[in-house]
Amino acid sequence: MRSTLLCLLLKQLKGACFYLSLGSLVLPAYGQSSLNGVIDFHVHSGPDSVARTIDADDLARLAKERGMRGLVLKNHWESTATLAYIIRKEVPGIEIFGGIDLNLSVGGINPEAVKHMIMLKGGWGRVVWLSTYDSENAVRDAKENRPFVTISKDGHLVPEVLQVIDLVAQHHEIVLETGHISPEEGLMVVREARQRGVQHIVVTHAMRAPVRMTIPQMQEAAREGAYIEFVYGALLGTKPDNNIDEYVKAIREVGPKSCILGTDLGGVAAGRPLHPDGMLMFMEALRMKGLSQADIDLMSKTNPALALGLQP
Repeated sequence: MRSTLLCLLLKQLKGACFYLSLGSLVLPAYGQSSLNGVIDFHVHSGPDSVARTIDADDLARLAKERGMRGLVLKNHWESTATLAYIIRKEVPGIEIFGGIDLNLSVGGINPEAVKHMIMLKGGWGRVVWLSTYDSENAVRDAKENRPFVTISKDGHLVPEVLQVIDLVAQHHEIVLETGHISPEEGLMVVREARQRGVQHIVVTHAMRAPVRMTIPQMQEAAREGAYIEFVYGALLGTKPDNNIDEYVKAIREVGPKSCILGTDLGGVAAGRPLHPDGMLMFMEALRMKGLSQADIDLMSKTNPALALGLQP
């Protein structure tokens, strides 16, 4: 593993800035970009059925202290809509949203579960993720021999997926995310959702395994009105799924107006920062690779707000 080296000390009017270099990826320990108004669209936190670095209430307090506008809480196995409602009461002054991930633990593609998540008091259950870890694409990619959730058969979306899409279309504030399904299925979902009137569509970490969309596929999804999500967590670890240069190339070719940044942090692997620090590192790494601050703000502040039906 390449060693982490302290490579640069920059002094600015606002204070000192330290940077760490991991190969070609430059990470700031204290970023120049501002977290004011940022919404992290992809947050894992406790309580969960796997270990997480921080509980949702503590994360909300930290994010609020750092000036962030909001968080979208994600759990692969149960709805986070109730958690979002409680955290909003415990930590006022930051916008917290939850959702439901349609894995086997909630019955797979389960329109009834989606309906009740949408109906939950407060209306903070705002996101529906199609299957992630239990999607057929994810199970096959991991070479696992276990049950999976079927999204499509013979080139067509299964009826339950169409029912979920119709439910989301009836509630214009709800975001439909593609989860960990295959790129081909993702494009099928994006096209069908747009035709059926879904207002907010996000392709979940499009470049990260097991999704691995190509740039032409991302461009097609964007043309259909979907936002393309890029997550910081995919850049970390000894064998990262992606690198910062790949991200910058894709963002430029897709267009920042169709892109959203998230962290996908919360795992306990060594060296992973907490979400606000990770978001700052992500934003600064993109800036150091030549993306403008205006485009970074668009992807981290404006587009996430629009995707959630908020005023930017």
